[in-house]
This record gives sequence, structure tokens and C-alpha cells, in this order.
Amino acid sequence: MLWQTMQHSVELGWAFYLPIIIFVMMIALAVPVWAAIGTTAITMLVMSGDLPLSLVGEKLFTGIDAFALTAVPLFILTGDVLVRTGLSKKFLDVAEALTCFTKGGFGSATVLVCGMFAAISGSDAAGAAAVGRMTIARLVESGYPRPYACALVAAGACTGILIPPSIAYIIIGLVLGISASTLFLAALIPGLAILFALLITNLIVNRIYKYEGGGQMTMGEWLANLGKSLKSGWYAFIVPGIIFYGIFSGKLTPTEAGATAVVVTIAMGFILRSLSFADFPAMLVSSAKVNGVILPIIAFSAPLAEALAIMGVPQGFVASVTGITNEPWMLIILMIAILVAAGCVMETTPNIVILAPILLPLAQEIGMNEIQFCIMMITALGVGFITPPLGLNLFVVSGITGESILKIAVKAVPFVLCMFIVVLLIGYLPEISTTFLPDIYK
Repeated sequence: MLWQTMQHSVELGWAFYLPIIIFVMMIALAVPVWAAIGTTAITMLVMSGDLPLSLVGEKLFTGIDAFALTAVPLFILTGDVLVRTGLSKKFLDVAEALTCFTKGGFGSATVLVCGMFAAISGSDAAGAAAVGRMTIARLVESGYPRPYACALVAAGACTGILIPPSIAYIIIGLVLGISASTLFLAALIPGLAILFALLITNLIVNRIYKYEGGGQMTMGEWLANLGKSLKSGWYAFIVPGIIFYGIFSGKLTPTEAGATAVVVTIAMGFILRSLSFADFPAMLVSSAKVNGVILPIIAFSAPLAEALAIMGVPQGFVASVTGITNEPWMLIILMIAILVAAGCVMETTPNIVILAPILLPLAQEIGMNEIQFCIMMITALGVGFITPPLGLNLFVVSGITGESILKIAVKAVPFVLCMFIVVLLIGYLPEISTTFLPDIYK
């Protein structure tokens, strides 16, 4: 029905459908995403004749010629330095001290340290790898089945793109022309809501299956243990403190905050003698590889987005969908379903650059402001990180443990459900994402 309505509303023809078919086939054949997007854009431009082919070369450069994108490699590098200096272990010590008074304390600490790491690196895959290496073996020793331990880390690492500063919010801000700092501010409550939902879910699952005991500690013992952990690792929180204070006070742009975090983290590594100049080549190469995956996708997505806009695809999509139903609650569910499904089969960056310009007009048609839409979109895409067939975090934790992806995915079902509930709340309650924003965004 939807397909028939879209055909009736917008006569796109094979200039649209054939490139889309080519794109799907290339993704199915595991062709790199940037190559699939580039091929689709070129095919669409050639077949439609609406724009000159020279647009591709121009857009490849203008699409990534943005100061805000400089923050991406800086946050990636900060996360890498954080792991190599051992500062990430200090986060784990404090998180464990905070949660050791509850049953399932180390599982809760694992989720918390994922959130702490997210507040620095802005990357979910980096968080899954770093936290997984530190915690999965200990989770198993504490009584958790290995597949569940992997699922817990994979779910907690989803906060990498949900808790600011987040690379995903930098990219969607660039695509839609929205300040990354504004999106970071709007994402604070939703990101913490996801973190809290994961914590509660783990406590409920642990209570049902009795994976981990603990919790036998007086208030005095807990405070003494927490004080000891903070005394030995307080300096690790200087880095997230600089990032949060700098961005949310307006004194630093995300790029400046990322640069400051890199310098401070490296300086701390030298002071603690946990970092040397010999570590720099490996750190820079590692960060460059991650950045090298993101930027080509953004570059090749720019001409594709331009071609879709000229052909009227966003307007046609809005007309098609609203022709079926005008009920806002149904359209919100439809958008969330599209985003979760897209997150299951494709990475965040291409989903953002392709779907954001198409779905935003539909969101605005039902009265949703652009900030709420961005938060809902990124959070919905985050669900895809622990959902087959392309749940990135599932592959990361499977790669470092050797555990079956299918077994991990089964154990991740409760976390998928709790995250989906939060996505629905964000979609239906704008106050969750606009509480701290100026009145013009409400």
C-alpha cells in the first residue's frame, strides 16, 4: 500500500529505483558502504540528468569541509589515549565502588563505566572493545553466563552515541545544520535515561536468575570504599569534566573541547608514566583507521543527499505517508520502526546522512521540532547496535571473546526492549529532549 501510494505521489521512475536496487545489492554483497553510496549517487545523477556529474567531485570536498568534523578524530583519539594510559581502569574502580552495595553490583558497574567512557570517546565500538576487555572475564567470574556478560557490555556501550559528546550528534548536526552543542545539551537527559534503563534491566534480570550476589555492606563500609576509590582515581575525571564544563558552559566548542581533552589526557599519561612517545604511532594509526571509515561515508553521502533533494524524494515521502494516515502517534511509530530497522542493517553514519533529510520533513509535518527528531533518531539507531544482523557491538564483543553472536543477541533481548521503551518516550514526550534548551527550541 505504501509503495503504491509513493508511486502515485511522486513519479520517480527508474532514475530513482535502479540506483536504490544497486545500493541494496552492494550492501548485501558486503561492498564498503562508502563505495555503495558513491555508486548510487553517480548512477542517480547520470540517469536523472537533473544535475551535472561534476557535482560529485565538488560535493566530495564540500561535504567534509566543516570545522565541526574536526571534533570526530579528536574524540576518537582521546578514547584511545584513555585506554592506553590506564585511566579507563580508574573509571571502573569508581563505578564498582558506587554499585558494590547492591546485588548485581559489578554488572551495574560495567554499565556505568560504559557511560563514563561514552562521555569521553563518543564512540560505541571503542567503548565495547575497551570495557569488554576489562570486564567480561570478571563478569563471568562473578556468576554471569558468558553470553549475557557480552550482551551487557554490548548494550552498555550503546551509550557511546547516546551520551554527549557523541560523534553521531556531530554528524547529524552537520547534515541538518544544527549546532552540535545544542544537540549535546538536548541529549543529556535521554542519554542518562538509556543508561538508567540498562541499569534497571540488569538488576531485574539478575534478581530473576540470581547471577551475581553481593550487596552485604554497611553504609559506613560503602562510603569508605567509595572514598578510597575516588582518592586513588579522582584525576581520571578531569578529562570528562573539561569536556562537559567546556561544552555546556559555552566556553568551548565541541572541537575545542576535543582538542583540550586530547592534550590533557596525553599530559596525564606522561605524568603518570603510563604513556611514551613510542605509543604515538600506534595510537594515531588506530584513530586514523576509525576516522577513515566515517569521513568517506559522509563525503559520498553529500552528492546522494543533493540528488534525492532535487528529485523531491523527501517531499514525496511525506506526501505518501501522510496520505495513508495523519495520526501523529502512528507516524512516530512508523519513523521509529524505520530507524530501528535501518540501524539493524547499516551503520549509524550512512543512516544519518541518508535518512535524516528524508524523515525530518515528516517529523516537522506532525509538529515535532528538529531537536527532538534528532534525539529520537540517534537513540532509535542506537538500538540497532545490539540487534542482528549488523549489530556492531555484538560483533565487537564476539570478536574479543569468541562467543557466538546469536547467543549474545538472545541475551541482549531485554536490553533491546528497555531501549525501545525509552525511544518511544522520547518520540512522544518532547520535554525529555528539550528541558534544558532555550524556549525557541520548545
